[in-house]
Amino acid sequence: MSDAQKNAAGRPVTEVAVGVLIQPDGRYLLAQRPAGKPYEGYWEFPGGKLEAGESVEAALARELHEELGIDVEASHLWHTLEHDYPHAYVRLFFCKVTQWSGEPHGREGQAFVWQALPADVAPLLPATIPVLEWLAAEKN
Repeated sequence: MSDAQKNAAGRPVTEVAVGVLIQPDGRYLLAQRPAGKPYEGYWEFPGGKLEAGESVEAALARELHEELGIDVEASHLWHTLEHDYPHAYVRLFFCKVTQWSGEPHGREGQAFVWQALPADVAPLLPATIPVLEWLAAEKN
């Protein structure tokens, strides 16, 4: 593992592509973490780990197709955030997804909801909270 794949404390860094799906009216999609995963039942933006040699864009497209059955047509890297969870240190690449084909559906049995600010589902995964703050700041 290279130094770039470890944080300052020497913990491995898990890189994750995260989709912030935004509808024209400003609503965004949150998915509920499935049973058996850390933080099960918490709400988050959908996405998943980058595979070796995979770009953020490729990982995002693959994960959103696997999880929601959609094909990403327009997205861009928006913010990067590192978060230290007890089970993993993650580097999250948040990408705004503004166009996709297909209707999102929980292909892994997970629930999902379209939300307007402020979110009315709980609990929120800790690294989700700054994203909601970024979305709110853009509205002002």
